[in-house]
Amino acid sequence: MNSPRPFLYIRNLTIRFPGPNGPTEVVRGLDLTVYPGESVALVGESGSGKSVTARALIGLAGTYADVKADVFEINGEDVLQYRERDWRRLRGSKIGFVLQDALVSLDPLRRIGQQLSDAFGERQDLPAKYDRSLDILQSVGIKDPERRLSQYPHQLSGGLRQRALIATAIAQQPSLVIADEPTTALDVTVQRQVLDLLKQRQRAGNTLLIISHDLSVVSQLADQVLVMRNGEVVEQGKTAEVLSGPSHPYTRQLLDAIPTASSRGYRLSPVALEHSDEISLIAPAAAPNVRIALPQKQIDAGRHVLVVDRLQKRYGRSTTGPLAVNNVSFELAAGEALGIVGESGSGKTTVAKMVLGLVDPDAGNVWINGQPWSRMDESQRRPHRAGIQLIAQDSLSSFDPRYNVEKLIGESLDAVGIFGDNRRRRVLEVLDAVRLGPTFLNRHPRELSGGQRQRVAIARAFAPRPQLLVADEPVSALDVSIQAQVLDLLAELQAEFGASLLFISHDLGVVHHLTDKVIVMKAGQVVESGDVEKVFAGPRHSYTQELLAARPSLN
Repeated sequence: MNSPRPFLYIRNLTIRFPGPNGPTEVVRGLDLTVYPGESVALVGESGSGKSVTARALIGLAGTYADVKADVFEINGEDVLQYRERDWRRLRGSKIGFVLQDALVSLDPLRRIGQQLSDAFGERQDLPAKYDRSLDILQSVGIKDPERRLSQYPHQLSGGLRQRALIATAIAQQPSLVIADEPTTALDVTVQRQVLDLLKQRQRAGNTLLIISHDLSVVSQLADQVLVMRNGEVVEQGKTAEVLSGPSHPYTRQLLDAIPTASSRGYRLSPVALEHSDEISLIAPAAAPNVRIALPQKQIDAGRHVLVVDRLQKRYGRSTTGPLAVNNVSFELAAGEALGIVGESGSGKTTVAKMVLGLVDPDAGNVWINGQPWSRMDESQRRPHRAGIQLIAQDSLSSFDPRYNVEKLIGESLDAVGIFGDNRRRRVLEVLDAVRLGPTFLNRHPRELSGGQRQRVAIARAFAPRPQLLVADEPVSALDVSIQAQVLDLLAELQAEFGASLLFISHDLGVVHHLTDKVIVMKAGQVVESGDVEKVFAGPRHSYTQELLAARPSLN
């Protein structure tokens, strides 16, 4: 019996881009073999070369990319000499491509039906395309497909958009589906739906190539895994073998960076950050499998920095429509960390906005340090705003691109009246606290990596010595090892400065690792709350049980 022929067969792939000091190799010496019906994952951090490798497989590595290989075969064809028209023939019919952000990938000005019609190509008439569109939307788990075909991307939820994007990728029934970070930043229940859908496609005969930095997701999907770092494959093999017994220290570092119940109270990154960049080299831990303890927090349970009392909020003009926040109450003690979890639309961000005084509640009250915060007008709140700071999800969007780091951090000190030499000293102090030295003072946001920008955001938040920090999805867009460093930093600075932390996230592992208490929200209501370990170990509400069951775990 003849062995099957690989669908992808690549040897010694090298990808270079021109630079001011000569060509830069972003991928070198990569070998990749993927058989029909197999699922293979490329794992690594941003800059490891995994995404540009995936784009090279569909001829989209970039206009100036120099792609070379000893062998580069797709479905038995040598594609090294392919022109654009050859790649165009391959895309969609043989290879489907699913990107991370469906809202960006789908055309915002065209209906889902129009985009699916394009995905089918020109060989079918409109009635046939309509029928196929209905069938394919149903196959990816979208109910009421007739209505969805007439909607625009912004009218769909995140999960529905991602399903619609997958539908366009598989419209012509390609043999290979490439999914580049298909579940990053999705709620845990939506993430489970997308993972189940990709598994279903594999059972239907599709070959899958998964690009991800999340080893938990990879363990659910992939038969084989290649771990990439700085453009090279440092480890590869069967997924179960690589994840259960990694041979390379970088793979072990990625595994140790995953926040879990067992990591509570311990560092996720191997050593403290050095000044300048994130850890890019393998840093030796104290001993194999030995974690380094985080500093102890001082929690004053008798003093409540934040009290939220029966908050209600309804958006729009209707007085009878659903409440975005419905009768939400909780307390946050001095030095304590409280997590809020729930899927998109649960009301957790609206609660944060009311705590920050950016949105006024329709009913109920917010008390900060014993003051009726929600009853004040903005002129009354302004003198107290320095004591309440926000760490946003997208630091790049929250920064003024014209400001350098010194001015970005310094503006948070206006409200506390720190100017001149004292301001610069304070800026340097918090830059040192987040392990960024004085060389960063004159840098602008675009000159910083994602992890560096988030550390600047943390420095800006801590600069005026706030009593309350509100962190809204502050690590959801970060690679797992950079996320680990930022979480370690947050825990260390919270212990050092004694601030209370309101931490909003859809990542249950992060919340379990970092917070002391948790509240679970669904449809604007708190369905469960309490000590984070007790809630996660013995959830009482069916929705909490559903969330915990849906989170991916290492197999």
